[in-house]
Amino acid sequence: MYGEIITIGDELISGRVVDLNAWYAAGRLTAAGLKVNRVTTVGDDQESISKALQKALSESQFVIITGGLGSTDDDITNEIAASALHRPLCLDEEMYEHIKEYAAVRGLKMSRAFEKMAWMPEDAKILCPTEEVCGFSLVENKVRLYFLPGVPEQMRFLMDKVVLPDLLLHGKAPSRLPHRVLKLYGLDEPSLAEKLSDLPGKSGDIILGFYPRFPENHITLSLRGDDRSSTAGDLDGMEREIRSRVGSFIFATGDQTMEGVVGERLLQQKLMLSVAESCTGGLIGNLLTNVPGSSAYFLGGVVVYSNQAKIDLLGVSRRTLDTHGAVSDEAAAEMAAGVRRVLKADLGLSVTGIAGPDGGTPEKPVGTVHIGLARGDKAFSGKYRFWGNREQNKLNSAMMALDWVRRYLHGDSFLPGL
Repeated sequence: MYGEIITIGDELISGRVVDLNAWYAAGRLTAAGLKVNRVTTVGDDQESISKALQKALSESQFVIITGGLGSTDDDITNEIAASALHRPLCLDEEMYEHIKEYAAVRGLKMSRAFEKMAWMPEDAKILCPTEEVCGFSLVENKVRLYFLPGVPEQMRFLMDKVVLPDLLLHGKAPSRLPHRVLKLYGLDEPSLAEKLSDLPGKSGDIILGFYPRFPENHITLSLRGDDRSSTAGDLDGMEREIRSRVGSFIFATGDQTMEGVVGERLLQQKLMLSVAESCTGGLIGNLLTNVPGSSAYFLGGVVVYSNQAKIDLLGVSRRTLDTHGAVSDEAAAEMAAGVRRVLKADLGLSVTGIAGPDGGTPEKPVGTVHIGLARGDKAFSGKYRFWGNREQNKLNSAMMALDWVRRYLHGDSFLPGL
């Protein structure tokens, strides 16, 4: 099957916002063996959207449209779709009741702006009506149309949960393309998009896909073409080019995990690791011990949530805590040194921070995290600011801490003094 992606929004064509929705959708579709013939970006005006939709209908088997489904005045995708397809706008009772329930739970007044989102082209089908997302699909002259929200998290949810399964169900099953997966951590999506924006390649032979898997970002390289021997060489060259651009942000390939890669390197270098955790509450230890055989390189860990536990179990100085606080470079360094000493490990790893949603201050807002790493009589620490809910902040903290160990064992120079 072949299709098109249309993304809608003035913020996209003005350059104020990077169009990550199109990148995500294209990556997920190509990785599934579906072909994307064109990606079109238009502003929030009726003529542009209508022309793009009509053109896509004449040249594609499926079309994915994102943006313009909200309650504000410039959210006009529903109306334009109905006009372009010559279908009346109809109030979908199921969607209307869902929106009413959504507003009531949050103590919001049901307004015309909310009701606006329940008016859709005739015969439209709601996508995931039980979820807190907004979207619909319909079929026009055998072309499958999927209208998705512009909010990235909602769009990705519907893309993975509804659109891909529906396309694969109704279309001819595509042949699975030989591919490689490169896994990255520590590089945000806009930065990754910028680094790879002008990536050279042979169109039609190598399909480049991208999809986030929080807190990681994955890049897929797929082969298409009859001459697999020649395209395999091109694939190697493309991977080398990507690695030259993103460097050591690539931590794994294929089915490898961060904790698995760290374990392999510890094992290879015959080093034992110990961990001191505060805000992650044992998550790092859990990840490490998810790997079979981890007892060969992981001695153990301690969860030192309170200041007193840091003092009693790890020997962190009370003066350090009083002067700098538990969430500080100084505390993280002493925690790492302490757990290395107490458990007699080669490496000591620590993390302390504010996971949220409460506990932040102007100087140390929610998401502030300090990581420490110690070997011998040397210890180094660093500060990060993560964005997300409590669970996301904890997972990012654990991943970054493990990434420190990975980079250190690889010889990266980002840890001066170790």
